[in-house]
Amino acid sequence: MELAMTRPEREAFLAGVHVGVLSIPEPGRGPLSAPIWYGYEPGGEIWLVTGRDSRKGRLLRAGVRVAFVAQSEQAPYRYVSVEGPVVSVAPSPGDGEERQLAHRYLGREAGDAYVASTAARREAEPNVLARIRPERWLSVDYRKAYP
Repeated sequence: MELAMTRPEREAFLAGVHVGVLSIPEPGRGPLSAPIWYGYEPGGEIWLVTGRDSRKGRLLRAGVRVAFVAQSEQAPYRYVSVEGPVVSVAPSPGDGEERQLAHRYLGREAGDAYVASTAARREAEPNVLARIRPERWLSVDYRKAYP
């Protein structure tokens, strides 16, 4: 039985609400792997926001190849893993992207409260908006074998 997801299945899964894990190469060390909120629409790029001066923020730059994975937490398990280049890293243009992610993960009310509570941190350490182009995909959907 084939457990890999079809293209529409894997893109729909990645577009769902999951905490992603981003892995970025780090010279002289193993790759940095960290959980992160992200956005994705089928056929598009993965995007995320992080502090410019954070370890992730310092390692992310255009052209760097990264790996990204999202998984379900309940059995039967599913996951999508992608590899691809960072296509852009730019100053976050305001709190719009942060708010969009906070609403996605926390809901509107709690998301707005989160954005308000982190305003001082963003002022002291501005965020960057990074975009990743998925090029290689790996996926498994164990529901296909264990419905």
